Amino acid sequence: MIVMAKINTDVPDKLRAPLLQAALIRVPFEGWSEKTISRAARDINIKPTLAQLAFPGGALSMIDLLSQQQDQRMVDICTVERLAPLKIREKITLLVRSRIESEKEIRETVRNSVIYLALPINYSHGLKILYRTVDLMWKTINDPSTDFNYYTKRLTLAGVYSSVLLYWLSDESDDYVDTWDFLDRQIANVMQFEKIKAKIRNLTNKIPDKGMTILDNMSKLRYP
Repeated sequence: MIVMAKINTDVPDKLRAPLLQAALIRVPFEGWSEKTISRAARDINIKPTLAQLAFPGGALSMIDLLSQQQDQRMVDICTVERLAPLKIREKITLLVRSRIESEKEIRETVRNSVIYLALPINYSHGLKILYRTVDLMWKTINDPSTDFNYYTKRLTLAGVYSSVLLYWLSDESDDYVDTWDFLDRQIANVMQFEKIKAKIRNLTNKIPDKGMTILDNMSKLRYP
């Protein structure tokens, strides 16, 4: 009778965090690549094959884990007690700023990650990572939106967060004050857009329905 050796499948999972930390030291100088991961594995004295088991998606898997870690840091910073007294726009501003500030120690790595995710082959995965972050922001403030509003809010915030992140990556101002001013302007623009939408909604609600569309009503105003 042949007894098969039991494989400890937990090992790759335990290696993910230390492997990522080892890679973060190299990425600012070498970028994201399979070679970077292999060298990171050797830096912590493990075989590259184990690194492949820990991150089967290669650099994409590492960037994904890094994003999850930073998302969690954002949530830890923006506690319920800290968010409670704030208005919605203030809550979102704090979340976006906290998410970006959580990466100030790894800014060059973030820059490399943005470049790597912008490659056509990685673009869809980058969008998934972005969506997960902004979705978590709305969930952190217990946003009750459903249906169309649910998605429009996330798309809008994705635009705000990504534009502020890119601005921050090239910001050389003290304590990134220019970035936070830019963030405030972006949020203000979104709030203005929401006000315009609300006015249009109120206007259309005042138009008699009776089974007619807005265009039907407009045509009757011109051609009674």
